[in-house]
Amino acid sequence: MNEEQPLETKDSATPPTNLNRRSFLGGLASGFVAFVAAACGRDTPTPTPLPTGCPTPTGTPVAGSSLLPGPATGAVGNTTYLPFVSNNPVTGEAVAIAPTAAPTDTPEPTDTPKPKATPRPPDTPTPTMTPFPAGPPSKLGVVVMRNDEQIFDLVATKGMAVMTTLELDANFVARIKQTSPKTRLIGRIDLPQLQLADLDPMSSAQAFVDQILPIAGDDRRAAYFDGWQAYNEPVANTADEMKRLADFEAERTRLLADRGIRSVIGNFGTGHPADFELWQHFLPAIQAAQEHDGWLGLHEYSAPTIYFMSTRENQGRYPGVSGDDNGWLTLRYRKVYNEVLKPAGRTIPLVFTELGIDGYVQNSRPGPTDGRGWQDFQQYWAENGFGLWGPGAYIEQLVWFDNAMRQDDYVIGACIFALAASSGWQSYDILGPAAAVLQQYLGVHAAA
Repeated sequence: MNEEQPLETKDSATPPTNLNRRSFLGGLASGFVAFVAAACGRDTPTPTPLPTGCPTPTGTPVAGSSLLPGPATGAVGNTTYLPFVSNNPVTGEAVAIAPTAAPTDTPEPTDTPKPKATPRPPDTPTPTMTPFPAGPPSKLGVVVMRNDEQIFDLVATKGMAVMTTLELDANFVARIKQTSPKTRLIGRIDLPQLQLADLDPMSSAQAFVDQILPIAGDDRRAAYFDGWQAYNEPVANTADEMKRLADFEAERTRLLADRGIRSVIGNFGTGHPADFELWQHFLPAIQAAQEHDGWLGLHEYSAPTIYFMSTRENQGRYPGVSGDDNGWLTLRYRKVYNEVLKPAGRTIPLVFTELGIDGYVQNSRPGPTDGRGWQDFQQYWAENGFGLWGPGAYIEQLVWFDNAMRQDDYVIGACIFALAASSGWQSYDILGPAAAVLQQYLGVHAAA
């Protein structure tokens, strides 16, 4: 993006182990060896990453704010839309081309509360940059964890495809949809980690529906939400556990559909289920979701770059992407659809309810060993040719994933984790300069 020094890492501390977050994936080194062997033409089994941690933090729906608790393309036939910085050959300074402004003429709904004052990332000098050129509609969106006015700067572009929100305030969600009616809004409530070994699917489904209906069925919110998650990043390690999960998701999908509410099922963590054979036992849930206009939710992360362990790894800053590319972390969804869902006739609409850089995904990956969110990898990117300005380098990588999603009609969109993150997750937060770069991109990739 710019020939300036990258931003300093804002939060490199590891969140406490007792704090719920996305599943840590270990044991992928052997899977990576298998992946390399496959590239050489040898048949290999699917790698089996092992969970070594806990799921993503979830939000508690309250009348005001759902704040989370703090800690206790280069390819042939494809066009790449990426920003470049032109330097003055004499001074070496970047050419000053400001990002385009997002439209701001959409009225706010009556009685929308002002967002509460919350900590923001420290201000850093934002280098000038060459804007992204105009292109086809984006499929990018965000995970919102609390209310912040910069959210509406992005929404006002009308280029945001989807949003997962833990902020469930009725006025907040009304303003989102009134500003950008085409943005798909997915709700999520605070739930403990699902224990599948002894789960009673039917009673648990009814209990979930009883818990969600006062929120999802509320007239002040019902008109604005397009779907609801249940448990986040469930971990099914056996056929029996996956069957229980499938029965739960199928039943809650049917119960909510009877009330006109769409379900977003699955929401598996990166690399899960580790054993591709377990997908066969989840097909009853896919079928129920298809019958009731539901969607499949997945999470995809990687690190130190979003290309890591994909077929575009080690191809530089602008690797491009084609419809034949796939991976074990990002672009893993193509393996799921091509090897399991399409052959079974279950090509269900897909939404990535979380997407981004996450250092937890692989124990033996390159980069800083204590790196967590994208902010912790800025120095690595600067030292390895992925851009000297971290916020711009990160959005470039997300644009690569956007290009891939546009090649697959069944993909609705992906939610970048996270915008306006809660305490403890600042290194994942794009609030500030990164969101400004994303705003410019969405502004020239809005739906017609």
